[in-house]
Amino acid sequence: MPTHVSSDLPPFEWLFLDLNSFFASVEQQLDPSLRGKPVAVVPVDTDATSAIAASQEAKKFGIKTGTNIGEARRTCPELITVVASHDVYVDFHHRIIKEVERHFPVHVICSIDEMACKLDAPRRALPVALDLVQRIKRGLRERVGECITCSVGLAPNRFLAKVASDMQKPDGLVVLLAGELPGRLLELELRDLCGIGRRMEPRLHACGIRTMQDLWEAERETLHRAWGGVCGDRFWHALHGGPSEDDPPAQHRTLGHSHVLAPELRTPPQAGIVARRLLLKAASRLRRMEYRATHLHLSVRTEDGLRCEAQAKFAPACDSIVLGRVLSELWQRVMQQARWQRLKKVSVTLMGLEAESQPQQLDLFVSTAEAATRERREHLSRVLDKINQKRGRDSVVIGFTPNTVRTFSGTKIAFTRIPDREEFQE
Repeated sequence: MPTHVSSDLPPFEWLFLDLNSFFASVEQQLDPSLRGKPVAVVPVDTDATSAIAASQEAKKFGIKTGTNIGEARRTCPELITVVASHDVYVDFHHRIIKEVERHFPVHVICSIDEMACKLDAPRRALPVALDLVQRIKRGLRERVGECITCSVGLAPNRFLAKVASDMQKPDGLVVLLAGELPGRLLELELRDLCGIGRRMEPRLHACGIRTMQDLWEAERETLHRAWGGVCGDRFWHALHGGPSEDDPPAQHRTLGHSHVLAPELRTPPQAGIVARRLLLKAASRLRRMEYRATHLHLSVRTEDGLRCEAQAKFAPACDSIVLGRVLSELWQRVMQQARWQRLKKVSVTLMGLEAESQPQQLDLFVSTAEAATRERREHLSRVLDKINQKRGRDSVVIGFTPNTVRTFSGTKIAFTRIPDREEFQE
């Protein structure tokens, strides 16, 4: 029999909150005519695109994130599409955090629509925790919006609390107590657990694990072998209710943006403007985060699938003028590789990030005048940042007219990163 985690653990310690159909629910909150109707949030208004999010009503037709809109309309002719408003979703995200923290501090923000609270001793009593959950749910409805609902999981660690939050949607509440494990976990399929996807599942099968019962009874060494390392040990530990490991402090190693080009922007001159705009956006973020970069990587993909890339190393820099010069050199190299064909995607990444507070190694061959020029350029870049924050994104840009970039320069929410509010003006 496997050796399970100590039974001395508290019955539960974490509250995990998962907002239901978040983007679509925000749209329904803002536009009452959408309520009760199947809604898909999309990046652009065309049937050729895919859904970013779907309302609860749309999910009943099998529409979900990634569903092609043309196919979705065939299964649900009444489907309403709404172009995403990422800045609005970030604003609601912060309003939701503020409301949750009226009741209890948020310990971890996991994504734009997920957050977790590590409960203190007084709130680990089940009646007290259940009252806390109901107060949070009621507060979201009354102070953020009646369409904003969430599913909540209570469990011994954050992993199991997230699993519990997924077990009853929408507007659910599931409690997994340490003393009752595996309990309701046995109702799940392997793929229902975060960390087990289409690639991991066959590896578990190869170890003789095909059901949740098999997974629960597996030895730690078996999961170590299935995952090929300590990730399997951690998964075993979390599954059996072990304490959640503290998240390591965030370390910024790269910073960048990419864009899939609209047909009218795929010629090399237009694509070059897109690349420059993406660089300016990344450089503005770099300065706001108080970093300098030492490498710039440029990658493009042509319409026929050819991928071309180049990168350059330089002295630590954050000003847009220097970074723009480096990009211009890389653009010539990359387009020669691509034979100046039409492009489908452009990616710009700043790497080798160094905090501005980090001591800089002085270059013996840089004159005082050159150092002063570099300082002036950085100051100028920061002044442009302030103008754009105050007057609106792309009020001032370097190297092209603002009107040429308005169709593609907006910020998007990624699965692994929630943009700061300031980023929507960069």
